[in-house]
Amino acid sequence: MAIQGTLSRRALLGSVTAAVLPLVRNAKAAEPLRFGLTPVFLVSDLALLAGLQRYLEAATGRGVQLVMRRTYQEITALLVSRQLDAAWICGYPFVAYRNDLSLVAVPLWKGQALYQSYLIAHRSHPARGLGDLRDTIHAFSDPDSNSGFLVTRAALAAQGEVPGDFFKRTFFTYGHRNVIRAVATGLATSGSVDGYVYEVLREVEPSLVEAAHVVARSEWLGFPPIACAARSEKTEKVAELRRALLGMHGDPTGREVLSMLKLDKFGEAEAGLYDGIARRMLEVSRLPQEKR
Repeated sequence: MAIQGTLSRRALLGSVTAAVLPLVRNAKAAEPLRFGLTPVFLVSDLALLAGLQRYLEAATGRGVQLVMRRTYQEITALLVSRQLDAAWICGYPFVAYRNDLSLVAVPLWKGQALYQSYLIAHRSHPARGLGDLRDTIHAFSDPDSNSGFLVTRAALAAQGEVPGDFFKRTFFTYGHRNVIRAVATGLATSGSVDGYVYEVLREVEPSLVEAAHVVARSEWLGFPPIACAARSEKTEKVAELRRALLGMHGDPTGREVLSMLKLDKFGEAEAGLYDGIARRMLEVSRLPQEKR
């Protein structure tokens, strides 16, 4: 009788478990992962977006909502307020909101989690340094972009200058590809752009890049990270996303997405990776208030 009772209890437990598991899976699927993307150069690539969503859904077991906005500021605001679970942002807002954000993962490009900012000019302009671009029309990417704004702004600040006085005119294109296009078409004489984007477009869209040339390169800086709100760092969603990103290179769909992005894989990193960006922010802050 004891054995029969034990078996009956096991059978009952098995039945309950079998009934509950679908409910757990459905509840998990009902809480989608909200993943933000800033206006990087491939956000309009439908195949890439579809592949990224497909991989993340399979790897996390959740529905995934890819959220895109026109500016970095919009995505950062959604992230800090926890309206997004995580987002691929720039190192500049990550440092600016260092107390409110935590690292999830960092892309590795050519074996390292680093990239450069490029100062570019139209191929017809003989510039060989920043000083040669005085009084030109200059295109920036975004006010919260490290490579597309802060690096050049800090270089000028080191000389006691500001973009509005140094350049004849400046404007924001809200996309690194748009900076290159502005220079290539003559809408701007020069521009500040993400070196990773420039080099990848040199491979996949050479006709766009050939109309420009690189005037100067910054030192290597921390690659734009995947971040989450600090208060969300220990949540199940973020843990699942971190595992999915770190394991992306081991999955066929994941490798396909990485190939489209021209990235090696995602890795882990410490916040100190972005100290170079923090130093530039400090350089800008030293300008007299009226000149900022």
